[in-house]
Amino acid sequence: FIFSSSQIFAQTLHRLTHGQHIRVYRLVSMFFAGASCAGGNVVLAALKFSAYCWRMQTILSYRGHALAVLALGLPLAGSHLAGFAIGVIDVIMLGRYGVQELAAVVLGSSFFVTFLLFGSGFGQAVMPMVARAQSSGDVTQIRRVTRMALWWSVLFGLAVMPIFLFSGPLLRLAGQDPEIARLAGLYLQIVSLQMFPALGMWVLRAYLAAMDRSRAVFLFTIAAVALNAALNYLLIFGAFGFPELGLAGAAIASVIVNTLGFVLHAVYAVRTFPEHSLFQRFLKPDPEAFTRVFRIGWPIGVTLLAEIALFSAAALLIGAIGTIELAAHGVALQIASATFLVHLGLANAATIRAGQALGREDGAGLLRGALVASVLSMAFVGVAVVLFLAVPERLMGLFLDPSDPATPAVIAVGVSLLAIAALFQLADAGQVMAVGLLRGLEDTRVPMIYAAISYWLVGGPAAYLLAFPVGWGPQGVWLGLTFGLSVAWVLLGGRFWFNKGRLDHAA
Repeated sequence: FIFSSSQIFAQTLHRLTHGQHIRVYRLVSMFFAGASCAGGNVVLAALKFSAYCWRMQTILSYRGHALAVLALGLPLAGSHLAGFAIGVIDVIMLGRYGVQELAAVVLGSSFFVTFLLFGSGFGQAVMPMVARAQSSGDVTQIRRVTRMALWWSVLFGLAVMPIFLFSGPLLRLAGQDPEIARLAGLYLQIVSLQMFPALGMWVLRAYLAAMDRSRAVFLFTIAAVALNAALNYLLIFGAFGFPELGLAGAAIASVIVNTLGFVLHAVYAVRTFPEHSLFQRFLKPDPEAFTRVFRIGWPIGVTLLAEIALFSAAALLIGAIGTIELAAHGVALQIASATFLVHLGLANAATIRAGQALGREDGAGLLRGALVASVLSMAFVGVAVVLFLAVPERLMGLFLDPSDPATPAVIAVGVSLLAIAALFQLADAGQVMAVGLLRGLEDTRVPMIYAAISYWLVGGPAAYLLAFPVGWGPQGVWLGLTFGLSVAWVLLGGRFWFNKGRLDHAA
């Protein structure tokens, strides 16, 4: 009777907690085994119930981890893709508006995203920190780190605002075509207003994802895509009596969408988790949490900066070659980035799962989940490679006006770039997954160093040498990027999978 009761109790607890609190099962095992001892069934009860607890622990094995990673990762990947679609819509509509405007938005958005991703490091630090606190039941820590991440986002936005206001002259000094630099500068002056709400959304999305609300984030982002498409159509082309603003119209639409998106995320967070009181006494300082968010977040920001700045530098290098090549690079990069975002969503899920495993001290679950997430990401690499090699012209054609005389030349360059993108898909997926797993363990400083070495001591110089001294042009730039990503994969993957001491700490 005692043994049967213990089984019913433990199974009920297993279902209610979604298989997370393995330590509780062990305590239950010890208690009921001791109670059974009084009835003379010491060996039988201990062995049976230990086997039962082991079976419950392995229920969430490879299949269970795969379902858990997909349940988290697919909505996150979908939200990344939906957010990315906002930029894609800008590129598609401006590509049909004019090649100069297309080149300008490629250059301007690369410049803006460089700083946006750097500042988002504080928001992304929230994901493993909240996941760990939620797994251990520390509600106070959830509120503290989320609130201080919002503080850091505001401070960062204020610090970088002057750079956008004077971006036009900076781009001219970087050797860009004067007209392209002027248009890109106008775009950046307007979108600088969305830095605050955009960074705030990074924080709230990470918070909601760690609280298992990734599907809500996905739905909000889908709504933002629809709103952005409508506003772009009205403001770029001047439909239904609205003024025809071209590039400026796309920038204004982005500001409106990001501002409304932040408000929507904030309202949902407050109503769904009122116990966290995220915005009550928001101005009250919290030095300990403020410092902790900075300690984990700034290396994430620098890591992102190292990678995105490498791609921005690639845009500058290709922009110095020609407008056609820059437009082709922009379109090909949009396509490659779309597939990368699926890997990023799976890596975010791996971050959350690793943080939860750290919070409940489940080293075995950490390793199983890491392996499953990596295999799922690699499986999607095969799908992306087939698309890039089988239908590159159709993919490029989605972004360009077929009646524009420059379109065939842009497609011709873009097809060769997509063939190279098929090569670096594997390395790109591998390195972002390794980064995600390390962030789940709140290991961010050494990965930052590895990223800087891979991207700027290897990838950047290789891109320049292959493009200009060797003479391979934009294709040489992309091959250099591939080399840098491959080195990052080796270094970061090696740190996670072969750092036995760190994994034992999680266990």
